[in-house]
Amino acid sequence: MKNYLKELNKKVLPQNYFFPPKWIVLGVNNVCNLHCKMCDVGTNNLESNFAKNLVGTHPINMPLELIKKIIDQTAQYYPQTKLGYGFTEPLVYPHLIESLKYANTKKLFTTITTNALTLKHKAKDLIDAGLNELYISLDGPQDIHNEIRGHKKSFQKALEGIEELLKYKNPPTISIFCVITEWNIGYLKEFASFFKKYPLKHLGFMHTNFTPPEIAVIHNKIWKDLYPATDSNIDEIAIENMDLNVLWNEIDAIRNDNFPFQVSFSPEIKSKELLDIFYLNPEIQVGKKCNDIFNNIMIKSDGSVIPAHGRCYNLDIGNIYNSDLKQIWQSSILKKIRVDLQKAGGLFPACSRCCSISY
Repeated sequence: MKNYLKELNKKVLPQNYFFPPKWIVLGVNNVCNLHCKMCDVGTNNLESNFAKNLVGTHPINMPLELIKKIIDQTAQYYPQTKLGYGFTEPLVYPHLIESLKYANTKKLFTTITTNALTLKHKAKDLIDAGLNELYISLDGPQDIHNEIRGHKKSFQKALEGIEELLKYKNPPTISIFCVITEWNIGYLKEFASFFKKYPLKHLGFMHTNFTPPEIAVIHNKIWKDLYPATDSNIDEIAIENMDLNVLWNEIDAIRNDNFPFQVSFSPEIKSKELLDIFYLNPEIQVGKKCNDIFNNIMIKSDGSVIPAHGRCYNLDIGNIYNSDLKQIWQSSILKKIRVDLQKAGGLFPACSRCCSISY
């Protein structure tokens, strides 16, 4: 019933959403210790919306007093909302353990999304701090992952970190997410099978999130004044190099295998024809609406808040230093983008290949 009421609220009265956020995404720092080929930060394209949302603010690290303020307000207003330490690399955030412990005293659910390069050294501290869930980004078998991430031992170090966590009682649940790119197609089944021996909660494959320049141009003809778009995550990716026949065969093989944990693809593309459209015709909308505009907000290191998360428009909907979470969640700017998305049919042109789309 609650989910039905939420969907009804989104459809009938998007400007007055009566439910709390599902996630508060924390952009706790503006540094990364890897150089990933499919990421604007990794390729140093700092003019894209994505890069500006991840590394475009100062200070480099969110001050401890600010993150404690966020934790206090989340516990006060939205105690069931999850805190997601997401950007840019939380494991190198100097206040990580202390803030996790503080969130734990407030009985908040905490998660970290990480490349796990330094996980081994942080494992016990994370458990002691009460971390609930860990999302680890890996992009294929060892040599493939290391090439994509620009570090010759990044896969090995992530694996050492996972194994270190599993030595202790009551570790956080562990899920692994893999971005599908031209470099790991042909190795996805091998990658999935490798982790059968690990007690994962979830293995998720994410289709490439990208905005080509021509889609940004189409978008900006309509929405530039309100929600300007940029190209994103295409500097080193060549979509035409992706062997979609091999990819479809791998997707089919993985779906028909048995795993001791949940395996998913995002989006869950149902046919080879739709797979071709997804990658080769980004001007065609293949989803229905944005999931996260009603679920998430992201807070950057300077206290400024944007809709959804790092892949969304670089739109300032408030600042924790000046407003509280409750005011920001009901801000006029956030209400307007929800309404405008609905008027646009659920998605803007530059949303067409975002990970937040509902299919």
